[in-house]
Amino acid sequence: MLDEVERWLAARSWSVTDRPLQQLLAAKQAGGQTVSVVLPALDEEETVGEIVSVIRRELMERVALVDELLVVDSGSRDRTSAVAAAAGARVVHRDAILPRVPAVPGKGEVLWRSLLVTGGDIVCFVDADLREFRADFVSGIVGPLLTDPDVHLVKAMYDRPLGATPGQGGRVTELMARPLLNMHWPRLAGFVQPLGGEYAARRSLLERLPFPVGYGVELGMLVDALHLVGLDALAQVDVGVRRHRHQDGQALGRMSAAIYRTAQLRLARSHLVRPTLTQFERGAEGFEPRTYSVDTEERPPMIQIAEYATRRVA
Repeated sequence: MLDEVERWLAARSWSVTDRPLQQLLAAKQAGGQTVSVVLPALDEEETVGEIVSVIRRELMERVALVDELLVVDSGSRDRTSAVAAAAGARVVHRDAILPRVPAVPGKGEVLWRSLLVTGGDIVCFVDADLREFRADFVSGIVGPLLTDPDVHLVKAMYDRPLGATPGQGGRVTELMARPLLNMHWPRLAGFVQPLGGEYAARRSLLERLPFPVGYGVELGMLVDALHLVGLDALAQVDVGVRRHRHQDGQALGRMSAAIYRTAQLRLARSHLVRPTLTQFERGAEGFEPRTYSVDTEERPPMIQIAEYATRRVA
């Protein structure tokens, strides 16, 4: 590990207990900063309601840390929107945001569009499939942004059990993202959960970043933020244990392909990659190929979008 990364680990890795809630509230009041929490959701009726309820009860009603709580539904076929609204979130459908630009499937697409319908100086993203959710997933990663003006992006770090087995979650991180980062962006090698879906950032940073539309969004954002604001502006906070729904091996393969493509573009933008992935499933007559397209689109920095610029002026 680079000496710079070792120093960064000591200076920019914290625990959720390092900043008590009252300290965060005082810093928020003194700085006049507002906080938006965004949950991207697709068919998450089983978990989204509890996450929304905890944030609303613990961080909006009991204390005023979060100013805005938004669920962006990206086309759920279940009751995700109804459950989220009943729990107290504002719910917006992905396709209703910036309708002149046709939406494409993908998590990054939803996160990008959320910037147009939120107003917080700090934007916190939380996956909607978390189980046993705690409010400090939000307060922990928002904390450094409220208390330290030099910090611009904060990732959550945590243990990820796979079923009853501790520490075996995050397979795409260990098999794809971590090797890529260590080899090509070694200054980012200190991030425990580089692909984690829980992170917070200043709007002033997010609006200047391109957003890969799919699963590559977290890696792309981390790499681009490093180049834009530098390593010392990035941080991570230990929030304990993260439990969520796990994907099967083939879904993980498609995620890995999207993440590799995101990395490759940043390494050599002039080099074209074939954006497909073929996997195999056993059928009635043996193994049958299934070919999937890999996300090949990225959204430009939001600050370049006319509707966003108009809203900022207004």
